[in-house]
Amino acid sequence: MKDQLRELVLQALAALRQNGTLPAIDPPAFVIERARSKEHGDFACNAALLLAKPAGRKPRELAEAIRAALPASPAVAKVEIAGPGFINFFLGAAAYHGELRAILARGAGYGRSASGGGRRAGVEFVSANPTGPLHVGHGRAAAIGDSLARLLEATGWAVTREFYYNDAGAQIHNLALSVQARCKGIAPDDAAWPPDGYRGEYIKDVARAYLDRESVHADGQDVVGKGDPDDLDAIRRFAVAYLRREQDLDLKAFGVHFDVYYLESSLYTEGKVEETVRRLVAMGHTYEEGGALWLKTTDFGDDKDRVMRKSDGSYTYFLPDVAYHLTKWQRGYERAITELGADHHGSLARVRAGLQALDMGIPKGWPEYVLHQMVTVMRGGEEVKLSKRAGSYVTLRDLIDEAGRDATRYFLIARKPDSQLTFDIDLARAQTNENPVYYIQYAHARVCSVQRQLGEKGLAWNRDNGLTNLGRLDTEHENALMVELSRYPEIVEAAAANLEPHLVAQYLRDLAYAFHTYYNAHQFIVDDADLRDARLTLAMATKQVLANGLALLGVGAPESM
Repeated sequence: MKDQLRELVLQALAALRQNGTLPAIDPPAFVIERARSKEHGDFACNAALLLAKPAGRKPRELAEAIRAALPASPAVAKVEIAGPGFINFFLGAAAYHGELRAILARGAGYGRSASGGGRRAGVEFVSANPTGPLHVGHGRAAAIGDSLARLLEATGWAVTREFYYNDAGAQIHNLALSVQARCKGIAPDDAAWPPDGYRGEYIKDVARAYLDRESVHADGQDVVGKGDPDDLDAIRRFAVAYLRREQDLDLKAFGVHFDVYYLESSLYTEGKVEETVRRLVAMGHTYEEGGALWLKTTDFGDDKDRVMRKSDGSYTYFLPDVAYHLTKWQRGYERAITELGADHHGSLARVRAGLQALDMGIPKGWPEYVLHQMVTVMRGGEEVKLSKRAGSYVTLRDLIDEAGRDATRYFLIARKPDSQLTFDIDLARAQTNENPVYYIQYAHARVCSVQRQLGEKGLAWNRDNGLTNLGRLDTEHENALMVELSRYPEIVEAAAANLEPHLVAQYLRDLAYAFHTYYNAHQFIVDDADLRDARLTLAMATKQVLANGLALLGVGAPESM
């Protein structure tokens, strides 16, 4: 609807330029937005306020001229001028009836657009170290990142989902030492246990599999346990493969897949870290001090310069991050979006500074970051802190097993990423209206139930007759539901543009409320065939939009509950 109104305004501005009312200037970046109160119509436009100064006209006077030049449209009932010069549009029933027709005609494609133009976008998310089971924070990253990828695809971007494995750091060495200790019968409470060792029960599982010479498949290759507790390198390779496989299984159970798995270790073996250092030195943005190599990140907005290579010759963690993101630019990602926990906030400016220092034409705001806050898990009114398997945190698999995939995904998406989130397991399991995902899915299932009841009565929905008789939909509840349905394409566009999938989750709850209210107030299967088909048409359109929105969140749309 916004697009239709925008086109009407653009046509009016073109007419005013043609008759000399407006100078020959490009239209401003005006907005069409939904009115905050019904008395101000359905939509408001600020074009006159933006054009008044360059046109040398009073805003309200110009708004009147635009109104007079607007082409006639069956979708618009009337247009009023308010305040200093806002153009308020009051839509007629035909506008909402047109939207119902569009929903049924486009089906699963309703709400999707080509605004991305097929350009390439890379979405990196989860990127957990292969040192243990995925925790609930990784789960939030998976839900948000996967939904972001779905939203970008829905708005015309060619998306690649990417997982970055930090397989070259001290954590991997500590993992190998932990598994080796278990192989030798050393327990976490023994004095010989590695100081920074991992203590979860899963380490015992890895050690047992290694000693039993099991074979694990990860990243397209098989790794077989050597069985030798003294071969630390063999233990490391097996442990990483074992835990990568476990993480992959968790993500599969969560309905998440990746197109690319990128190994940090490959940045070293392929010389990309050294290439990055040479480029930074050549561009004159480095200096040596105290035996270390520094990058002048203050030249690019950082609060202080940063060490790239320490005096012992090892690299700090942000340098491989710069090298990694450089590969994304070289692989053609016009947008690179990284979903991370909020604890990574400090590294963002450094990575961007490093990319700018390379002087390779990378935009200043590239890559884009979405940071999520921590998740607190509650059960029975008390915080749940430990997993029997992980020992020190709640795992993603714990949540899936207890609450189910759909509820887990919805709850982890439902709030803005930078807001702290409380995951109430009892609420997620509840089959009541207080549980938002149940409430939304139940609305979809209710329409399916109406369809079954229709068949049981020997009746059928006549779609064409329903579309012909949309004028019969004139109650307050029907109008409210049609307005809510019409918002969906705007929500998808806004959620994708702002990287905020929670907007879809919140919208679906509003849509479910509008439908349940309508369902409770009116009969669908009535004797009047014209009214029956019209109401079923509205219900079927609602079912379609619910299914489309749930799909963007990776949540199922059940036909019965």
